[in-house]
Amino acid sequence: MNVELPFAPVDTIIRRNAGELRVSADASKELATRIQEHGSELAIDAAERASEDGRKTLMAEDFGVGTVVNKNDLELPVAPVDRIARLEIDDRYRVSMDARVALADILEDYADNVARAAAILAHHADRRTITDDDIETYFSLFE
Repeated sequence: MNVELPFAPVDTIIRRNAGELRVSADASKELATRIQEHGSELAIDAAERASEDGRKTLMAEDFGVGTVVNKNDLELPVAPVDRIARLEIDDRYRVSMDARVALADILEDYADNVARAAAILAHHADRRTITDDDIETYFSLFE
């Protein structure tokens, strides 16, 4: 699977949750892959909601978001999130700007939660670096 999301903003999200820990490049890559998979699944569900309402355009409310944050307050860039949203849905759907920002906000919260847990796992393992193993362990424990 080609990862649409750049690793740099994902690395930034991990680092803001890592405290004094270092972050491996593999950890950023693994989390970016997981974010993409989750975003794609959310978009499929949102497309189903839009279809039920007779729409071809995904809206923020299709992602369960009532108030959309300012996109400048997000670390994840909106353009790659738009591509993630379109990965598994039919080409006949459009994704509104508010829906893109809402999805980016959801995915950033998701990434923060995973990164916080990965930092705890790295501390528990008495390591100074968050690795892809910490990300994978989080998902094996909580999925």
